[in-house]
Amino acid sequence: MKRVFICVILLGVLGASALAQTNDPNAPATKEDIARYFEAIHSRQMLDQMVDAMSKSTHQMVRDMYLKDKDKLPPDFEEQVSKHVDEMFKNMPWDEIMQAMMPAYQKHFTKGDIDALVAFYNSPTGQKMVRELPAIMSESMQAMMPIMEKYMEATRQRLNDEFAQALKQSEKKSN
Repeated sequence: MKRVFICVILLGVLGASALAQTNDPNAPATKEDIARYFEAIHSRQMLDQMVDAMSKSTHQMVRDMYLKDKDKLPPDFEEQVSKHVDEMFKNMPWDEIMQAMMPAYQKHFTKGDIDALVAFYNSPTGQKMVRELPAIMSESMQAMMPIMEKYMEATRQRLNDEFAQALKQSEKKSN
């Protein structure tokens, strides 16, 4: 009887200790906590919307590139590349990617942080953020693409000039 009483007390203390640790807001976030967060932000639906936006902008980029050199490319080239783009997005291992992201979230967020984020994203404002973010990201990408392309072209030209100048100097030294 005494042993049973000691075992019950020991189990009660251990159980209370474990419960206290899981409710500690400063405890590291668990994978289950991160999964709750991903669910609160509708990560799968958001990912699908973002992929759709990325696919559209990628298709537009392919179209623009094709139109620049269409006289040098096969007539069905744009269609072939677009098909590859669609397959790439369709076959991307999104679930595996989400699982791979969890440790980074665990590293940067405590259980208390995740609880607060879940509370926010379950609020009306948080749900609006979830609904609007893909459109915001898409519109932002569309707005920044011309700037990025212009910058990249200028950088590419500068690098080409530097290479050409370095080659000329190298040839002069060789002669």
